[in-house]
Amino acid sequence: MTFEPIQIAWTLLGLFIVFNVGLLLTSTVRKIGARVGKRRGIRFFQPHIDLIKNYSFRTNFSHGIMFYLAPVFRLTGGIGIFVFMPIIYGSAHFSNFSFAGDAILIMYFIFFGTLGMALGAGEGAMPFSAIGISRGLSQVTAAEIPLVLAFLAVFIQNNSFSITEIVAAQQGGFLNWTMFTNPIATITAMLAFLGAMMRSPFDIVLAPQEIPVGPPTEFHSSFLGVLSTNRAIFPIAKTILYINLFFGGATNWPVLILKAFLLYMWSVVVGTVFPRFRTEQSIRWFMKYPLILGILSILVLQLG
Repeated sequence: MTFEPIQIAWTLLGLFIVFNVGLLLTSTVRKIGARVGKRRGIRFFQPHIDLIKNYSFRTNFSHGIMFYLAPVFRLTGGIGIFVFMPIIYGSAHFSNFSFAGDAILIMYFIFFGTLGMALGAGEGAMPFSAIGISRGLSQVTAAEIPLVLAFLAVFIQNNSFSITEIVAAQQGGFLNWTMFTNPIATITAMLAFLGAMMRSPFDIVLAPQEIPVGPPTEFHSSFLGVLSTNRAIFPIAKTILYINLFFGGATNWPVLILKAFLLYMWSVVVGTVFPRFRTEQSIRWFMKYPLILGILSILVLQLG
């Protein structure tokens, strides 16, 4: 892993592409939700306008250093996943700063932003912050357990913690994808993916119909801009991670964007069809079906 200026430039270019793809997907999802409700919805470039507007504002309020570091922690988690993960297989430019054990570091980054937001919310003045923290950490932990089991199954199957080597093992045809060579782990990861995206039925943290406050209200101006930036990068970074581990990776940008779109739509379709769970229902669900499948994926590899 080298931090050469030219590689930093290519990584920033890839981040710029992923950022704009994320904003377009955000507007597309809101457009779909509006159409389901028989409304016209926003313009496709509206998230770009909102982001510029938020970054142009400043705030005169202060709740403490940690409160305003929370969006930075959140954004660091999304960028950290992207920076240390190969994006295009076989590309010297878009391999980013991947290394032999990059999968382990990325697993830490997935949880990093959530912990930062919990610390920041705990310093806020809103009485609902404790509710959001308990809900968020409970659901994220419940979803992370089967997710980690699915990832471990892939690592054991390939005997490697290198995402590049895992993608290399899936080349030669779609039947070599982890989706077909280890379907149990893939199903487990796809179920856990719903919780990671925090859309309905697992949007219990914000609970827009129940709690009229939260990060979009408490974090305003440029701080909301930082959160919106992460909201564009983090989900796409997670979908790229899934593509690399379970769906053969991508050898060019069009294939990557197509796979990311289809995977992203999986959580959107489920969120459009199913209503929101209560907190205990969400945790019970992750501790039942995905957890059992995750344990089974490990046992099948060991016994096989």
